[in-house]
Amino acid sequence: MLGGAACGDNHHLVGPLEEDPVIVAILPGVNMRLSRLESVQLWLFWALMRVFYALFWLFSPRSAAEPRRKLPAVSNPLLGMSATQLAKRIRRREVSSVEVVQAYIDRVQEVNPFLNAVVKDRYSAALQEAAQVDKLIEEETGGEEVLEDRLPLLGVPLSVKEAFALQGMPQTTGVIWRRDIVAAVDAPPVALLKRAGAIPLHVTNTSELCMWMESHNRLYGITNNPYDLERIPGGSSGGEGSILAAAGSVIGVGSDIGGSIRMPCFFNGIFGHKTTPGIVSHENQHPPTSGTQAEYLSTGPMCRYAEDLLPMLQIMAGPNAHRLSLNTNVELKKLRFFSMPHDGGSAVTFPINPQLVHIQKKVVERLESDLGVKVQEVNISGLQYGFQIWNTYMGLPDDKGKPPNPFAGLMGEPGQPAWPLWELLKWMMGKSEHTMAAIGLALFEMSRTAKPSPFIIQQKENLQRELDELLGTDGVFLFPTHPNLAPKHHHALFRTFDFAYTGIINILGLPATQCPLGLSQEGLPLGLQVVAGKLQDRLSLAVALYLEKTFGGWRDPGAN
Repeated sequence: MLGGAACGDNHHLVGPLEEDPVIVAILPGVNMRLSRLESVQLWLFWALMRVFYALFWLFSPRSAAEPRRKLPAVSNPLLGMSATQLAKRIRRREVSSVEVVQAYIDRVQEVNPFLNAVVKDRYSAALQEAAQVDKLIEEETGGEEVLEDRLPLLGVPLSVKEAFALQGMPQTTGVIWRRDIVAAVDAPPVALLKRAGAIPLHVTNTSELCMWMESHNRLYGITNNPYDLERIPGGSSGGEGSILAAAGSVIGVGSDIGGSIRMPCFFNGIFGHKTTPGIVSHENQHPPTSGTQAEYLSTGPMCRYAEDLLPMLQIMAGPNAHRLSLNTNVELKKLRFFSMPHDGGSAVTFPINPQLVHIQKKVVERLESDLGVKVQEVNISGLQYGFQIWNTYMGLPDDKGKPPNPFAGLMGEPGQPAWPLWELLKWMMGKSEHTMAAIGLALFEMSRTAKPSPFIIQQKENLQRELDELLGTDGVFLFPTHPNLAPKHHHALFRTFDFAYTGIINILGLPATQCPLGLSQEGLPLGLQVVAGKLQDRLSLAVALYLEKTFGGWRDPGAN
């Protein structure tokens, strides 16, 4: 574990380790408030991962360079409407559900060969369901208002992350031994969206077992970013982010335990919301949570248009929706705004890309000029321990003393856990059924100490208290989602801990909305996460609407 000089403590490790230029370069923030054992363990992990990275490039196959390909631009105007707008037009018979569903099927068939985001479709069934919707509307005698109240998403296409149970569809999370597993039921949020009239089109790719920021596995392969096919779409909801950004769906379902909604939404330039934990059910997801992980997992909406976030959340929350007071009007001018353009100087995350610092500054300037508010820049020192806090709390036992399921156990068939070192050797020979990211995570878990660091526990408690008091019921916090733009394929292995910007928000139990903010000089999405206090999800959702109007929201990757 690490401590940082940003806290004003300059007592670094002494002795042989301090004289080692490698450890000084890698871990400049290590200090004596943490045990020597914890510091050495993290240093060893860094060294071990660098060996893995070298092996990765040494043993990975090389392909001939190809001319840079680009997605075709969106041509059908139906693909440029929000789910809210589509549902209204379908109810009014201005367009049929069959037309809308077919438009999205055509788009997926056009772009998925570039992306490999959709791994299994149900298009024949979806068209039959759309025809039934059109028939229902023809026969409805109660008027448009009755349909809107009962079926607010009637006839609207829906995309689903393959980690969620969708009846009749695979639920493998990219694990080869699960290739024949088919969901017999719907996960609760999927069932609620279907009950509201949405029509599932397909399931989308994830990282192996949903625990990495690149959507890559041995069963389905690797998913590409629609803005640059040589870059990652994020993970674990990367297939969702990729196909939504490419206009292959209008709304989707994701889950987030360390940034798995927000990172894909950031890298793909769309909107996504990590809900307050405990609001949306995460039953019938794979892998199941264990230990204290259920406290940090959030299921939420992903979409291209900010106006769809709130109605989707209202539906997905089911009986818990009332806890969020989503129908309460939010006056942005009456909110208190805070901003922090970095994590305070973590020793394990990379520096923030200057373009992200600049766009966050632009957001602050527009908020102040448009709304007449004062955005206070804060320096919350505990955020620099984001990774260490996330890693510690993800490994804690539940209230009955049961520890989390080992990742190696999830990689193998029931009763037959994977052996990470053996899998590494097999991988080097091209024989492993697992990705380097999964093998590395399993090896990292083996190095985790049984007893959590008192220093990190104290840092988390202090940070929780500070942010809860800062935000209250009327505060929002602007914070980067990631220190860089979408990395190239496999490069995330070199930046293992950069997800700490999102992971720490999970551990703190705060809702956060990811908002796109235009494109970078390279044509890649910019953005930030808007964090609110517990159960104050409506605040960050309201800010998302403002930011979409101000900065333009989603951009067609084929037109850029």
